[in-house]
Amino acid sequence: MNPLAVQLNQSIQTSNEHVYDMLSQLGKEIYFPKEGILSQSAEAGKLAKKYNATIGIATEAGGPMHLGVIHDKLSAFSPKDLYPYAPPAGKPELRAAWREKMLKENPALEHKTFGNPIVTNALTHGLSIVADLFVEEGDAVIYPDKNWENYELTFGIRRHARLVNFPLFTEQMTFNSQGLREALLAQKDTGKAIVILNFPNNPTGYTPGASEGEEIVAAIRDAAEAGINVVVVTDDAYFGLFFEDSLQESLFGKLASLHPRVLAIKVDGATKEEYVWGFRVGFITYASDSSEVLSALEQKTLGIIRATISSGPHPSQTFVLEALKSPAFEQQKAEKFAVMKGRANTVKALLDSGKYDDAWDYYPFNSGYFMCLKLKTVHAEALRIHLLQQYGVGTIALGEHDLRVAFSCIEEEFLEDLYNLIYQGIQDLLQA
Repeated sequence: MNPLAVQLNQSIQTSNEHVYDMLSQLGKEIYFPKEGILSQSAEAGKLAKKYNATIGIATEAGGPMHLGVIHDKLSAFSPKDLYPYAPPAGKPELRAAWREKMLKENPALEHKTFGNPIVTNALTHGLSIVADLFVEEGDAVIYPDKNWENYELTFGIRRHARLVNFPLFTEQMTFNSQGLREALLAQKDTGKAIVILNFPNNPTGYTPGASEGEEIVAAIRDAAEAGINVVVVTDDAYFGLFFEDSLQESLFGKLASLHPRVLAIKVDGATKEEYVWGFRVGFITYASDSSEVLSALEQKTLGIIRATISSGPHPSQTFVLEALKSPAFEQQKAEKFAVMKGRANTVKALLDSGKYDDAWDYYPFNSGYFMCLKLKTVHAEALRIHLLQQYGVGTIALGEHDLRVAFSCIEEEFLEDLYNLIYQGIQDLLQA
């Protein structure tokens, strides 16, 4: 094993042996090179005042070389903020701005110790980093039965995890914290579990209330006190889009410093929060009472980034940073939030009108981009295909009876027509 990896492992083990035990074999072996091209280039950047022949970009006239046909469209930005490689951890100013945003939006973090957000190539990349660092073949990865299907690829296929699902909702249609607790305590023999908490939930658009949040935290604490090392990841892809009386901040704040056997990790990003999906700017943030653990995990994360994508795209980081710094940012974001909330409220009013009661129930939704119908009389896949072929309406079939509808991409004035067409599609299938 490389001496740098050994040093990082020793630092983690000395500070918190439970976190060390959470690491996968890859997580133990990975490190960020301190000697090599990057470190030598960094040193030259400080000291090579005459000629710096280390950097792997082309320059001219004292700045990065670039094409006019590209920069003509981007001339509001300095070439130095677009064309050179971004640091593997991301632009320092962006990391600082995102940390400040996290603190503002998550008051529970105020007195917690957590690392500087590290820039990822959006949230899937952040989840992939978690999988690489902490998931060994056969490890239990626990998340609800209503989930984003990419978890299976990221954790199950890539890392051969043992995927453990529990029902998202109780019979009272609240978050099933007892199901989470049971799934966790079932891992007592192995002594390790990875938990993914995705709120607002994809596909249902559900975020738990405050009391449910306390139950979730208690379940994770109970597992830790039972001797289980828990890596708990808050997948906060749709963070901030809370339309009703639910949790208004990430559970990351409550989970940070919860127990020595709990490692809290926040994966979030600008992609959906700031409506810049194609920019692919996400973040991964670790919480720990130990600065040594935080530093070592950052180095290991940079090692994964260096070994996979090397660094994230520079232009989109600059665009997001400039947006966060703009005095118009908060107002414009509030305006878009109002549009999204209006759509969600309209959908709920339609569904509560009674006109569709013979065709479906719906799962609770109070946030995010989506809602999920629970069909009573037809199969979801048959309905999906019929709607697509007969009416040109696209929806997502999940299992036998669940149909996901993204109200985020439908103008409010067209929502009633959309649900009428879904209802008509059901009538067509019943009469066929």
